[in-house]
Amino acid sequence: MGFRQLVRLAATALATAALAGQAGAGESKQPKGVIELFTSQGCSSCPPADAVFGEMADKGDVVALAYHVDYWDYLGWRDTLANPDNTARQKDYMRAFGSRSVYTPQAVINGRTHVNGSNRQAIETALAETGGLPVAVSVKHAGDSMVIEVGESSGTNQKAHVLLVYYDLATPIAIRDGENQGRTLYYWNPVTGIQTAGIWHGAVARFEMPVSEIAKKGTGGCAVLLQAVGKDGAPGPILGAATIPRADSL
Repeated sequence: MGFRQLVRLAATALATAALAGQAGAGESKQPKGVIELFTSQGCSSCPPADAVFGEMADKGDVVALAYHVDYWDYLGWRDTLANPDNTARQKDYMRAFGSRSVYTPQAVINGRTHVNGSNRQAIETALAETGGLPVAVSVKHAGDSMVIEVGESSGTNQKAHVLLVYYDLATPIAIRDGENQGRTLYYWNPVTGIQTAGIWHGAVARFEMPVSEIAKKGTGGCAVLLQAVGKDGAPGPILGAATIPRADSL
């Protein structure tokens, strides 16, 4: 068995054990924040950010989501994990932040600010300075359903979308062309899809979804984001978050 295969098996085992631990607890734990990394396999400056992101995701105290974008594909390597919806989400964030252009590696913290994704200290500082996640979000397994419970807001006229963000397990990719040609790189929690589960209006609320949906859309599981949305539809601050483990670990 080669070194790369050993690394892959070890990482998969760690991820599965972590998810099983979440399931054993019966309810998701409150994270200290949400890190959304916009990255690309065709970006030469992204591997250091991917490594930092992987280490922070592995700690388990944040919701960590990697959105692979497609606008660097012209450099010679088509990102195998890229999705046009991921690029659209990054552009929406840039519109919300008043920025003129997108870039990689970019880490968006709690939907409130963005920093260079390879700068661990900047990410940690942003997690502390953005004030965390003020609204409690929990997930419970009940038979064939996953029940999402959202707490109330201390503010007034609060409204947010309940988003389900599906992602795969850590994935090793052999890059055969482009700026990272010849490297095999690991990508943690690559996002595979996003859907809106409902709208929260500031009061205690309950949302229910079939467990089977998780397995269909992401091998790693699903994150629940309670995210405010601007009048123009641009994403706003993330008010709460939780993770749902893979269905086969429940």
